[in-house]
Amino acid sequence: MPALQNLSIVDRESTPVTHTFTPRDVKDGTGLVVRSTGVPASDEKFALSMRKSGSKFKGKINLAVPVVQTETINGVSRPVTVRTAYATLEFIFDEMSTTQERTNLVGMLADSLGTGKTLVHDTIVGLGGVYG
Repeated sequence: MPALQNLSIVDRESTPVTHTFTPRDVKDGTGLVVRSTGVPASDEKFALSMRKSGSKFKGKINLAVPVVQTETINGVSRPVTVRTAYATLEFIFDEMSTTQERTNLVGMLADSLGTGKTLVHDTIVGLGGVYG
């Protein structure tokens, strides 16, 4: 069982930025790490969990990345969340699955998210519909 710890992930900026998330909380088996600016409304949040349900293990990852701007009214500035991007990823493994099977599934999924995988990239990042 992994301990809640720092998590560093890299974005796809032209000069990539490493986003370092630090432990915030574990509640009901879900670990939460955040990248905080000191203003909770602007925290980037990464949550993950693994549960057993019957003969299945169910893992879940949630990532929330808000876009925050400073709004000034009557000379008073405050941060305002303009929008938030969300991603949810769920894994379901049979209790008879092997470590290699789980490793392969995770690797295949990670590879499918590469920019060179145009079907996935153009659908998800390009907001395009899939057609036949």
